[in-house]
Amino acid sequence: MRSLLFVPGDSSRKQQKGLDSGADALILDLEDSVALDAKPNAREVTRAFLDAARALPRRPRLIVRVNALSTGLTDADLDAVMPGAPDAIMLPKSEGGIDVSHLGAKIAVREAECDLPDGQTRIIPIATETGKGIFGLGTYAGATHRLAALTWGAEDLSADLGAETNRLEDGAYTDPYRLARSLTLFAAAAAQVDAIDTVFTAFRDAEGFRAECVAARRDGFTGKMAIHPDQVAPINEIFAPSPEALARAEAIIALFAANPGVGVIGLAGEMLDRPHLIRAQRVKARADKLAE
Repeated sequence: MRSLLFVPGDSSRKQQKGLDSGADALILDLEDSVALDAKPNAREVTRAFLDAARALPRRPRLIVRVNALSTGLTDADLDAVMPGAPDAIMLPKSEGGIDVSHLGAKIAVREAECDLPDGQTRIIPIATETGKGIFGLGTYAGATHRLAALTWGAEDLSADLGAETNRLEDGAYTDPYRLARSLTLFAAAAAQVDAIDTVFTAFRDAEGFRAECVAARRDGFTGKMAIHPDQVAPINEIFAPSPEALARAEAIIALFAANPGVGVIGLAGEMLDRPHLIRAQRVKARADKLAE
């Protein structure tokens, strides 16, 4: 998944608009974008959308962001949406592998009750929204077979830290959030899942948004969450392998295949070894997924 667009769980209009955005995935939000007294209605609206969207011949992946485990609202969220068979559940304010294991057990019960295949519903935790969550990043590896990706959050983390801001005047993140971002990359690599970059809230700043997308792709993120439909197209463009990158990846893969047992090989004046091959294989895999 390159682009994951947030849409409010209580707005059928915005959910329908999300279908036309071109996003690889829609995050149907039952948490921050929905007021407490509106959550029961949001669950009903979201369930209806899941039922309708799953019947479409082509559709984005459907992810539901439930309320955090600590709120006591998660069970009601799952009871409402699991009959609609979402592709994944996004867990906010996750604080480690224990949280996703706990959520996985709740999902498993509801999959059985709804006659859904066991393990079909994946989990995407937002892993850095609390200070405690930072220290749990190393515990996601092996916590559950449902883990699909890891993403991080800077807005809730700044509130938890009591920070005045999470960005400098030039738009760059301050050091605590740069650390959270980097650790999320390491945690995703350790768990062997994709790392998804967080939202860019200044959605009118097209130049700053594009620069942040390019930096995220450069560092190893495979996609980015969006808060506005206008952000989807730049994300899809930037996180898709370019024709040049794909051609180079295919050349590296072919070169190593033609020379089995060779540890280091030359291509266009550059010495390549196993890490170059692994990176090339990942580029090719992403391109193949998009072609599907």
